[in-house]
Amino acid sequence: METKFSVSLKKIIDELDLTVAYMPSSPEDISVSSKDITRPGLELTGFLDFFDNSRIMLFGNTENSYLNKFSSEQRYHVIERLFALMPPAIIVTRGIVPYDELMSAADKYKIPVLRSADSTSTLSASLVSFLNSELAPRVTRHGVLVEVYGEGILIVGDSGVGKSETAIELIKRGHRLIADDAVEIRRVSNKQLIGCAPANIRHFIELRGIGIINARRIFGMGSVKLNEKIDMVINLEVWDNKKVYDRMGMSNEMTEILGIQVPILTIPVKPGRNIAVIIEVASMNNRQRKMGYNAARELFQLLGLEYPEEEEGGVQPIAF
Repeated sequence: METKFSVSLKKIIDELDLTVAYMPSSPEDISVSSKDITRPGLELTGFLDFFDNSRIMLFGNTENSYLNKFSSEQRYHVIERLFALMPPAIIVTRGIVPYDELMSAADKYKIPVLRSADSTSTLSASLVSFLNSELAPRVTRHGVLVEVYGEGILIVGDSGVGKSETAIELIKRGHRLIADDAVEIRRVSNKQLIGCAPANIRHFIELRGIGIINARRIFGMGSVKLNEKIDMVINLEVWDNKKVYDRMGMSNEMTEILGIQVPILTIPVKPGRNIAVIIEVASMNNRQRKMGYNAARELFQLLGLEYPEEEEGGVQPIAF
């Protein structure tokens, strides 16, 4: 069963720079658990069969103009009917001053009323984006997340294989660290994963023989980033002479994280191999493949050979 997450109203207010018109209790104690929002249309006419009272409700110009057609008593009746269903909060957009009837109904049912100077569409987009991130399904996995040439690379592998050392080398080469050791992965849409570090270990790296270092303090602000999408997984493993590694790049290995398939490469590690440089090349090659270019296919064409169909490597489990 998927875990349900929530976010406090205080965090929403701070993120979207909202002003409080009415707050019945501390916003830190009021939680929102739905990623969706409601702009009441049919609900204002009394059709409430599918009303979801877990959603934040937005009132903009359209809703305000519709309510303006009613007398004060009728307006209160329309608003009270909605507020009686106990939505978590109401946001009035475009700097509109809430009707007295709205404030009276909010006080009666203890519904927070917030205001924003933004247009309804702008606020709606920002709010949905924020809620998608905060309420996204998530999992924490052992690994290192770095941004290399704009690609989010999740480096995994057994403890001691050299993940953190590789991250340090990549930082020195101008790339950025997102998370070391523990990577919090969120599914923000059906196609995208976002990774970040837990707040209490953000920017820290553990190096065996040295200890804990703060990458931001040593390498500067340009060496770190708060979060990044996950475009590819790289699995580091100790070189096994008995194992046959991919030399042509024709296989299409994928791994599944939170129901989303992500390309995965296995890179064998042994003395003399510069793993950071290999990851840089893998990152650029992954971007080229997303743009439709395949170096192996071009080589086959230049040699006058028929390029075989890409092998579907299936879903490869990875040991986090």
